[in-house]
Amino acid sequence: MKDKVLLFINGDAPASFPDPEQYGLIACTDGAFHYLKKLGFPLDRLDFISGDFDSHPGKENGIYEEKFIYTPDQDKTDFRKALEIIEERNFRKIDVLGGSGGEQDHFLGNLTVAFGYRDRLDIKFYDEFSEYYFIPGNFTIRNVKHKMISLYPFPSAENITTHGLNWPLTKGNLSITSQIGTRNFAVEDAVSIEYEKGDLLIFIGKNYL
Repeated sequence: MKDKVLLFINGDAPASFPDPEQYGLIACTDGAFHYLKKLGFPLDRLDFISGDFDSHPGKENGIYEEKFIYTPDQDKTDFRKALEIIEERNFRKIDVLGGSGGEQDHFLGNLTVAFGYRDRLDIKFYDEFSEYYFIPGNFTIRNVKHKMISLYPFPSAENITTHGLNWPLTKGNLSITSQIGTRNFAVEDAVSIEYEKGDLLIFIGKNYL
């Protein structure tokens, strides 16, 4: 069974789409439905469209109406409500497109929502520039030589040791109030990161050199 979800949310529309065949569930929030329709995404592949429908009427000319799920709770973002539906359907791995761009408070809000789910869901964001996600305290990525690697504390991480980066850390600390680890790059094919306390968000960019 395909155990991964593709979720579109209402940031910048992706420049291209991944292969739908690799996903067991495909969904979008109501704002993202607009760009999917405009860009010609096969709407019949969507399993659900959720949201408060402040940017969409909740129906589409009598088509796909059974796929629209109304989630009116104004105390939660459409992204969080979509994650709740996905979690109820027993999926854990989620690739998110449309998480950045547009209004930057939405971008920060999306990171905050993902932070709240970091111990329960494996959420990875993808955009035109990078992929980014929260990492555990002992983590290795491969096939990244020459790619930009940024480590962003959320809001802090302690005793960080890295291998394979141009500017390594050895038992170092990062904090949004003092030092952050952005704009580094991989000099090895594999990069390992360990830290003892706090939370780290990794950004893996395009080739740096």
